[in-house]
Amino acid sequence: MRLLSRALHAAHGCWAAALSARSYRAAPAGGSAAAGPCQPQPRRALSGRPCLDGLFATDALSRLLEARASGEAGPALAARIQRLRDKEQELRDTRQLAGQDESEDMRKLAESEIISCEEEIAELKHQIVLLLIPSEETDNSDLVMEVTAGVGGQEAMLFTSEIFDMYQRYAAYKKWKFEILEYFPSEIGGLRHAVASIAGIEAYKYMKFEGGVHRVQRVPKTEKQGRIHTSTMTVAILPQPSEMKLKINPKDLRIETKRASGAGGQHVNTTDSAVRIVHIPTGVASECQQERSQIRNKEKAMQMLCAKLYNIKLEEETKKRNSVRKIQIGTKGRSEKIRTYNFPQDRITDHRISRSVHHVESFMLGEEMLDEMIQTLKEYADYESLMEIISENEK
Repeated sequence: MRLLSRALHAAHGCWAAALSARSYRAAPAGGSAAAGPCQPQPRRALSGRPCLDGLFATDALSRLLEARASGEAGPALAARIQRLRDKEQELRDTRQLAGQDESEDMRKLAESEIISCEEEIAELKHQIVLLLIPSEETDNSDLVMEVTAGVGGQEAMLFTSEIFDMYQRYAAYKKWKFEILEYFPSEIGGLRHAVASIAGIEAYKYMKFEGGVHRVQRVPKTEKQGRIHTSTMTVAILPQPSEMKLKINPKDLRIETKRASGAGGQHVNTTDSAVRIVHIPTGVASECQQERSQIRNKEKAMQMLCAKLYNIKLEEETKKRNSVRKIQIGTKGRSEKIRTYNFPQDRITDHRISRSVHHVESFMLGEEMLDEMIQTLKEYADYESLMEIISENEK
């Protein structure tokens, strides 16, 4: 920035005033200039992200920004709005002045400055959107994830195992804690049903977009004639409540013990280590036989039960709040088909935002490609929430 400013100043002294906005740095939240400038956080560029340019040009958003600037997020929001206006003016000035100079070197410097301005403007708009949207109560929660094989027999179970492994690797990628609570494998290495807890910073905030039906299209290992089959599996993401958010009366619980079944050597069918807990008022039940210890199985079964009861409570509140609302980004429910993994075409398609990416194997590593998809879903959800907030503000 400074290099371009000096170069343009040397070439055209009269440009100095027009480019003086470059020296401005917005004050941080709270109004203290000593705390440093309002710097944008670096973010990975995502293809297919919703365009905010048209939205920021509307009078409706301007009225919302004015209304919110005096609220709780006022100082931080006001600082970013002012910074955005300064950068937009700087961009206009740079484009105009660059068009007046015939020097190739000056044009290249101006192009570099234009790109820098555009990137900071996009980031400032994103920061403003985040300040306008209230965070969900559960965003900072840990979660319980359930995966269940659907239509497709053994192939569906194999796919379920692959999806479960993908999320386990994703948890490691995000540095979250991943603990298996239940695991019921199939005969040929697949997975009928499994439950895991995932704990870490903003775990539910990201994983909540993964709930729904995942579909796979490929030639199964069990297919001898080379035909492409379609199979499904279901992911359920349940926020894990804190003790403050959900209180259960011990008198409402019926705790049963039984002998574990399945693979497990001498431990199986010799001790009553498996635990089943029933919440009598609702009939909701959970069970665990993953551990050799009855005490540990009881803890895990209770963890799953709490997540189920908390999810029921949240769904009831959501229905009351959004009885006439249509959520384009999806309900995050069990019955909604959210994504297709097409192996012959090496393509993954998320149906909620009509976005496709390629390289299925890389995607299922559970690292950067999956994280980018979830980031994009999060941005679309934020955009949709902002549209609803603007609509409410206009009433």
